[in-house]
Amino acid sequence: MTRCGVVVLAGRPNVGKSTLLNALVGEHLAIVSPKPQSTRLPVVGLLTSGDAQFIFTDSPGLLEPEYQLHEVMRAAAVRAIDDAEVIAYLHPLAEFPAPPLEQVAKLKRPPRAPVVTVYTKADLAPTSTVLHQPPPSSTVFVSALTGAGLDILLETLRVALPESPFHYNPDELATQPMRFFAAEFVREAAFELLHEELPYSVAVEIDEFREEQSPVYIRAVVYVERASQKGIVIGEGGRTIKALGQAARAKIEALLGGRVFLELHAKVLPKWRRQQSSLKRLGYAR
Repeated sequence: MTRCGVVVLAGRPNVGKSTLLNALVGEHLAIVSPKPQSTRLPVVGLLTSGDAQFIFTDSPGLLEPEYQLHEVMRAAAVRAIDDAEVIAYLHPLAEFPAPPLEQVAKLKRPPRAPVVTVYTKADLAPTSTVLHQPPPSSTVFVSALTGAGLDILLETLRVALPESPFHYNPDELATQPMRFFAAEFVREAAFELLHEELPYSVAVEIDEFREEQSPVYIRAVVYVERASQKGIVIGEGGRTIKALGQAARAKIEALLGGRVFLELHAKVLPKWRRQQSSLKRLGYAR
């Protein structure tokens, strides 16, 4: 009998959820940044291995909300935990031991799904004494960068998956449309190229996506909250927005496996992070 189910990667911001998702599925799907809180919407990656199909969900970090966007992100993370069939609770090994998931997620009761505690970034704590002791049950140590522990993690998760037919074609890697990833890769480029707090004020909306032509044509709008931020995004002579486009296009082409023409425009959407109507328009809120 095959096994299949939703495995939610949960934890505080910057514990390595996106890096682990990409390592597990073998494809760059989720934004990776040293800056915390880069994941705003759950990213779903698929891995079919042998008799098991893992539906990995990279959820937003369990943060302390400061404004409306944070509220939406935390709510999405808690919903993902509620919907999970297995929970991989991530915590950096250097900060061992992990506090209870119920405490971090502020749950009123323990989650119904089985929880596997995953200590991440083991390569950054090679001398940790915990590594030289038998791990507690349902506990795994991994490094997404070196690949250490990933096989053990997959087997631990596989055993916890419910018996079920596969939900997706074994060749599929993701459940979201390509235009979702196109917007995410533009945002990832913003995290790489823009400084200080500016990437957190950036939202991306795909205006047009023509996948039937070659090269694939994509027009996207980069929203910021203030006119001064728009000037920074564009840059002198348009240099910055051109660099953003080049970086994002390379990522999109790698995932799409073909040439892309990416056209970016910068616009101001005042206080979008704090307004429910703007969050709904941008797909962050229901």
